Amino acid sequence: MEINPNLTEKGKYDYELVLKAMNNGDQKAYAELMSRYRDMVYFMMLKMVNNRDDADDLTIEAFGKAFRNLHQYTPNFAFSTWLFRIATNNAIDFIRKKKGNTFSIDKSFDDGDGGEFKVDLKSDDLDPEENLIKKQKNILIKEIVDGLKPRYKELIELRYYKELSYEEISVQLNIPIGTVKALLFRAREVLYNILKDSHGEM
Repeated sequence: MEINPNLTEKGKYDYELVLKAMNNGDQKAYAELMSRYRDMVYFMMLKMVNNRDDADDLTIEAFGKAFRNLHQYTPNFAFSTWLFRIATNNAIDFIRKKKGNTFSIDKSFDDGDGGEFKVDLKSDDLDPEENLIKKQKNILIKEIVDGLKPRYKELIELRYYKELSYEEISVQLNIPIGTVKALLFRAREVLYNILKDSHGEM
């Protein structure tokens, strides 16, 4: 694939890492991409949702979605721009699901490669077909969560249905916060893989 000659040296290096990760399953390449942009994504998420736990969750989810869809990235623009777009779209979905959370439509962010982009917030209104799909998806997710191992089910229900913080879950289950985060990360991966296998995609 032809690389955009306008990419910076940083952008070209990122693309080399993407190729190594995608074609060779190079774990070091994945790790390096994450270390290069984790803080930037985290602070962008924090700016949007104003909550450290949620920003941490959204950061992990953004990298998860990006790494699962590396084949969709094209080097006619910077990897950082593509990653940040995934992260902001994911955050917008999250914000819409949480009542009372708002943010400025005209927020702009540094794309980490000398440019910037703005968040485009589409209308919240879903057409009847989209509403039906959303309801079916929620039913499917609830059924799958009910079928998870008891510990994973409990964690997901506390975090995403009851919306408890990591600290509150830690106190309620009497386990360290680090363990809560690690178990939730595994639970999300299990949930994603089951959904992917049973429904094609999330």
